[in-house]
Amino acid sequence: MSRRPAGRMIANRKKEAMKYLHTMVRVTDLEKSLDFYCTKLGLEEVERYDYPENRFTLVMLAAPGNEEAQVELTYNYDPEELRGGRNFGHLAYAVENIYETCHKLKDAGVTINRPPRDGRMAFVRSPDNISIELLQDGPALPPQEPWASMSNTGEW
Repeated sequence: MSRRPAGRMIANRKKEAMKYLHTMVRVTDLEKSLDFYCTKLGLEEVERYDYPENRFTLVMLAAPGNEEAQVELTYNYDPEELRGGRNFGHLAYAVENIYETCHKLKDAGVTINRPPRDGRMAFVRSPDNISIELLQDGPALPPQEPWASMSNTGEW
């Protein structure tokens, strides 16, 4: 199966009747999730909606310069057990340098579940177990240690 390179736009696409807005994920600890998505992964908070009367907060995040594709973090004030995992699928982001991104995440304490052995793709998980795919923007980078010989850790 052939995949279009991450971050590439389809030229001359007609305006669609529908427009992608966001993907919503529920989170159990808003501060821990914001630390992961913003501080470690590099997304930016675009908007925040607090609804104390309804006991939830929504936080909209986007990659810098790409506010049209957003992630909505939904934090419900009342504790609940979240069951997600692989049935959700994953969020995907193109990155400038897959090795530098994974190194930065690893240094910040994030487990690299699927290392970028191929110089093209890696997976990590959020504090609520949401799978995040990181794709090298453009052609794959040449294999590089320590990533080339790293094993997978857990599920991704």
